[in-house]
Amino acid sequence: MFTITAQGKTFTCSRGENLRRVLLQHNIDLYNGQAKLINCRGIGSCGTCTLEIEGEVSQANWKDKARRSLPPHSPQKNRRLACQTKVNGDLKLTKYDGFWGQGDHVVWTAE
Repeated sequence: MFTITAQGKTFTCSRGENLRRVLLQHNIDLYNGQAKLINCRGIGSCGTCTLEIEGEVSQANWKDKARRSLPPHSPQKNRRLACQTKVNGDLKLTKYDGFWGQGDHVVWTAE
């Protein structure tokens, strides 16, 4: 079991679990503003579940890389799509502002 810390909450999950599903199960505010209603529901096309991740996760797949390579995202930022990410270790997460989580201002941190 691995520990995930996000938005001041700490909980556990198993190796290989989908990060988006785990966060939603634990009532983490994964989406900013209207993205709570308007998102792709985990297929990797919208990019609104973007997070900064500290810890061990799966390699970015083609959907994750492709979406983050398009504006308003930037592949230079240390962000990942939660819906396309599998947990492989303990994680600390940070969410940024902007509809897609692409901004530079922190919305919430691990603690």
